[in-house]
Amino acid sequence: MSHSLINISQQKLAEKLSILQNRCVGMLTRIYNIKKACADQQSKPAFLSDKSLQSAIRTIDKNFPSVDLKALQPALQPLRNEILKNLSLYYYTFVDLLDFRDHVSELLTTIDVCHLTLDLTVNFDLTKLYLNVVTLYVRLMILLSTVDDRKAVLGLFNAAHELIHGHADPSFPRLGQLIREYSVPLRKLSEEFVPHARTLTGALTSLSSIYPRRNLSAEQWRSAQMLSLVSNPQHLLNPAHTDTIPCEYLSLETMESWIVFGLAVIHPLLTQSSPTQQLWTLTLSSSWVMVLFRDEVIQVHEYIQQFFEGIKGYSKLISIVKECYNAAMQNAATSHRERRAFLRSALRELSLLCSDQPGLLGPKALFIFMGLCFSRDEVIWLIQHHEHPPPKLKTVPEDLVDRCLPELLFYMEEIRSLVRKYGQVIQRYYIQYLAGYDAVALKQSMQGLTHMKDDDNVLLSSICQTISDVSVDQVEDPDHIFDFRGLRLDWMRLQSYVAHGKNSANFLETFKTTAALVNTISFHTKMVDSLEDLLTDTSDLSLYCFYSKLFEQDFQMCLEFPAQNRFIIAFPLICGHFSNISNEFCPEERIHIRERSLSVINMFLDEMAKEAKNIITTVCDEQCKLSDLLLPKHCAAHITEVVNKKKSNLKTRKHVQPLGHRPGSESYRKTREDLTTMDKLHMAMTELCYSINYTPSISVWEYTFAPREYLNAHLESRFTKALAGMVLFSPNTSEIAKPSELVNSVRTYMNVLQCVENCVHLDITRIFNNVLLQQTQQTDSSGEPTIASAYTQWYSDILLRRVSAGHICASSSLKAFVSVTAEGAIPFNAEEFSDPNELRSLTELIGPYGIRLLNENLMWHIGSQVQELKKIVRQNEEVLVQLRTNFDKPEIMKELAKKLSNIDSVLQRMTIIGVILSFRELLYEALNAQLEERIPFLFSTIEDVHKHTVPEQSLIINEMASAAGFVSQIDPLLLQTVQALPKIDFENDYVESCLLMPHLDSHENNIHCLALAVNQIFGVLFTICGHDDIEDRLKEFLALASSSLLRLAQEGNKEEARNRESVYILLDLIVQKSPWLSMDLLESCFPYNLLRNSYHIVHKMERLRIAGSHPIPAHN
Repeated sequence: MSHSLINISQQKLAEKLSILQNRCVGMLTRIYNIKKACADQQSKPAFLSDKSLQSAIRTIDKNFPSVDLKALQPALQPLRNEILKNLSLYYYTFVDLLDFRDHVSELLTTIDVCHLTLDLTVNFDLTKLYLNVVTLYVRLMILLSTVDDRKAVLGLFNAAHELIHGHADPSFPRLGQLIREYSVPLRKLSEEFVPHARTLTGALTSLSSIYPRRNLSAEQWRSAQMLSLVSNPQHLLNPAHTDTIPCEYLSLETMESWIVFGLAVIHPLLTQSSPTQQLWTLTLSSSWVMVLFRDEVIQVHEYIQQFFEGIKGYSKLISIVKECYNAAMQNAATSHRERRAFLRSALRELSLLCSDQPGLLGPKALFIFMGLCFSRDEVIWLIQHHEHPPPKLKTVPEDLVDRCLPELLFYMEEIRSLVRKYGQVIQRYYIQYLAGYDAVALKQSMQGLTHMKDDDNVLLSSICQTISDVSVDQVEDPDHIFDFRGLRLDWMRLQSYVAHGKNSANFLETFKTTAALVNTISFHTKMVDSLEDLLTDTSDLSLYCFYSKLFEQDFQMCLEFPAQNRFIIAFPLICGHFSNISNEFCPEERIHIRERSLSVINMFLDEMAKEAKNIITTVCDEQCKLSDLLLPKHCAAHITEVVNKKKSNLKTRKHVQPLGHRPGSESYRKTREDLTTMDKLHMAMTELCYSINYTPSISVWEYTFAPREYLNAHLESRFTKALAGMVLFSPNTSEIAKPSELVNSVRTYMNVLQCVENCVHLDITRIFNNVLLQQTQQTDSSGEPTIASAYTQWYSDILLRRVSAGHICASSSLKAFVSVTAEGAIPFNAEEFSDPNELRSLTELIGPYGIRLLNENLMWHIGSQVQELKKIVRQNEEVLVQLRTNFDKPEIMKELAKKLSNIDSVLQRMTIIGVILSFRELLYEALNAQLEERIPFLFSTIEDVHKHTVPEQSLIINEMASAAGFVSQIDPLLLQTVQALPKIDFENDYVESCLLMPHLDSHENNIHCLALAVNQIFGVLFTICGHDDIEDRLKEFLALASSSLLRLAQEGNKEEARNRESVYILLDLIVQKSPWLSMDLLESCFPYNLLRNSYHIVHKMERLRIAGSHPIPAHN
């Protein structure tokens, strides 16, 4: 093609290079996924591992691309359709690779014919696209040569195609030639690039002014005060500017890839003394691996050395490669470690200054993106070299294990978030910059360009006009969207126009100033419309997606290193980068990358929350121990110690030694430098909570993750388990924590959790409400026992059973249950669990819901006793009817009383009911007092409604009042329980209710509880019968009882009359506790003198018993 006949504008070089670059990344993605799929037994096509096909596959590999179909037909015939279907995607990917190779070759030839002069410092975008296409193409061919099953895939598909269609696929001959030629990729590529060497050499040579000043040591950065905003305070507000702005944030990894792969295919240039040889040496001395794609890398020195060894006269180059390898082994890891240390401090400074003064993001945006780019290069280098250490080393060098890496990652994420947060600040700054300075400067520069073509002038004028028309008002208009992609494409076109021709190099020198200005304008437009794309280009760490094991190891190392805990949120944030690595040419991989992203971030946030929960739990446990030391039960030891030392001091008159450890002594300290365990725990908690609280949400794909909710869920779960553990309930040993001690522990636990609110924005009150409310139910949300169920079981099945066994007595004066057996006879002191203070603590723990649960359990026990009583009444029904009709005939009554059976059982069961009701009464008093303190206004309303309710609504109101601890004439829960008992006949029930307990015998064990049982049971039974004659029936009961007791007063038999004074008092108690009976009514049927004498005798006997157990010493 003649150069004079070429119309450069019709070649559309900028557009073609852009398209081929994207397509090459897509081809790399597809070949990469084929390689990974064939290497994985789970995703590999099944027939590639089929034993029946192994012989055929070996034949194909050996004779490829010539395949004898007759020899393969027996093995392939049954599977031909499956092979064609499953390998079609793989096969046609290789066919696409053929087309792509042709297009690349065609475009590179066109560029050579156009005599383009490429210089990164002038036509940056065009040169970058060219070098990217060349390098990606070389990497693609090298990656192709590493696909182990490529011959088997192509050979099997072609054989199956021929078996089905009768002829080979048309593309197969060329594919076979491609695979054979690129078995040693660099050899074939070197031949291909011979005609392209001039253009490629010029592009690579332009790096000689860029790469060396980018590949500096940390000490050189530090002496140059690189990235420092405060090194020249007087220039703090001046915009950061160089003549090669796009080169300043160009990835070092990208440049090294250009140098290594570019010079590898034009290696004769390395035999000459040129700037490119210095670039080659410097690059190979910086690392020992080069990336092909994602996590596919080559050991670059070994790979190049093997290639050069096949070329005569390259012994000098081979020795240079070996020297570079030794230099990389000795210095590279240390150099990069020092760079990372420098970048940590530099990014910290940038982050602090820009968060304090966001306006600096405008003039210092170039520093921001340079810092991000430098940091990304170092992180990527560390990832690749950590996972691919030198072959000769058995372990990873220490310099490749960076415990402070999370800090660098965190500051990168911090700066990214600042750029996003204050994006409008940056937009406003650069809109004004474009219109107020760049447009004016470009107009002036255009006036000096007298040799430009008219078409080129039109493009420059269009660029100038576009940036002149922007205004700050457009930033504030929510409907206006900036889009300068057309401007930047025009600039790339112009770069190709002015760079073509044999004399283009001379013109570029005169165009250099204008080019630098337009390159700067291009960067400024990106600050307005492509901030997110620029962030991706300079700080994307999606490579971690393919180094998931290392990613998790770095996360775990950070979690175990308290000094880095505050930066651990960087790892979940990086998971949001993973969506950037997917490619539209391979949509099927999006599913796997998406699943990996979601599983990793979920695991990270869960582990962070678990660790924070564990630390908080440890603090809570320590505080609970300290709080427990303040309980009264621990005072005795200290009091005894003081008393003993006083006595000892009086006798020996020696100095009293200071007491040992006392509660609170841990708070005294002489210096803050010596950290206690609690100090370290609080510090770790604060650091980790800072990280969890850093961001309210993290978006990954279409999901949003809230780190605080993870911690909230773990704290809620842990608090629930802690409460269950603090109860210390053991049914086997009858042990359980005292309610007051449990309240103390729970309050301590809650106080620590409330302190967590100072570190992280959590709704701790919501946790308390959820957990403590569940503890008032039978089971919590996970089906585990709760505080309410534990205490319900203990009080009903252990405490009250001991009462029924005679070990414990209900004391009305003490308002508690008191142990009456010798100390140690039962494993606990009843008064320590049933006094008003303990029951108030119980109600504070389980609340009205828990009290109702306990109440329901108690009522169930009463119901079972009532059922048994009804059976006894039915057994004695005839005798009881006769007793009722002959109550005024003492002799008949006496004879009939002897016929009654199971009298002791009646008294025992009624006493049990009375004990249960007495305990329930104590519970109600505690609940009443607790609610009056907690909800005084609502409490007073309930009390008022309860007192002034009308009889028709009493049962409904009584249920509400019962929940608040108010006692009603008819207990609603007891009424429901008795109503639910099995019924035989309603009229019989009424008769049984009338006949129940007309005859009372004496009993000494908790017999006083009988009074409460009589009133409650009678009230409920007669209410159920519905005759509305409770008062009449109780009067009848009082008449029957008083008649029997008067007969008892005249009884001469001592056995019959034992403890009759106590029985008389019991009758008085029944009347006192009855809302339907009065003392006047009692006096009408029972002499008051008899009652008074009974009280006198009982008290006299009690005094004599006490005096007998504690005799007064005799005086001389």
